[in-house]
Amino acid sequence: MYCVAAVPGTLCLISGTVFAATKDNPNVTLNTDELSLYTIPQQKFRYVEPEIGHLEQGVTTLRKLAEPYTTWCQGAIGQVKPKVESAIQLGNETFTFLQNPPAEFYPRAGVIGFAGILGLFLARGSRVKKLIYPTGLMAVGYTMYYPQQAASIAKNTGDSLYDFALQGYVNVEKVFKSVEGKPMKKEKPEENKPEETR
Repeated sequence: MYCVAAVPGTLCLISGTVFAATKDNPNVTLNTDELSLYTIPQQKFRYVEPEIGHLEQGVTTLRKLAEPYTTWCQGAIGQVKPKVESAIQLGNETFTFLQNPPAEFYPRAGVIGFAGILGLFLARGSRVKKLIYPTGLMAVGYTMYYPQQAASIAKNTGDSLYDFALQGYVNVEKVFKSVEGKPMKKEKPEENKPEETR
C-alpha cells in the first residue's frame, strides 16, 4: 500500500527525455518546458468598463429621487427615537411603581380623580368652565397631598408662562415697530371744487 502512494510522488522528481515527432524530423529531443502542454501562454488582460444598462439607470434615477425623502426620514427618526425611548422608559417606571405603590397612593389618587369628576359636574354649560373647574379642583387635591411637587410644578409653569408672555411681547413690539417704520398710505380727500356758474 505504501508503494502505490509513494510511486506517483517519486515520478515527478525523475527527469526524463521526451521525444516529439514531427513530419519533418521524426526524432527531435525536447525538454518538458518546451512542450506546449506545460507552458502557459502570455495573456494580456485589459479592464473594460461595462455598459450601463436600463436597469442600472432606473435604479440610479430612483436612488436620486428618493434621497431627499430618505434623508428626511432619517432625521425624523433621529428626533422621534429619543422621545419614544423616554416614553417607554416612563411606562416601565410607572408600571414598576404601580406594582408596588406607597401605602396611601390609591386613596390619594381616588380623591384627586373624584375632584376632577366633581369639577365636570359643577361645570355644566360652558366649555371654559369644563376646562377650568376640573383642572382647578384636581390641582387643589394634588397640592393637598403633594405640596412640594406642586410647588415645583407651579414654579416651572410660572417661569415658562413668563418666558412665553415675554416672547409674545417682543414679537408684538417688532410688529408695531415694522409698521411704524413704513409710511402708511394716506387717502387723499377729494377736494371740493367750486362749481362754475354760468
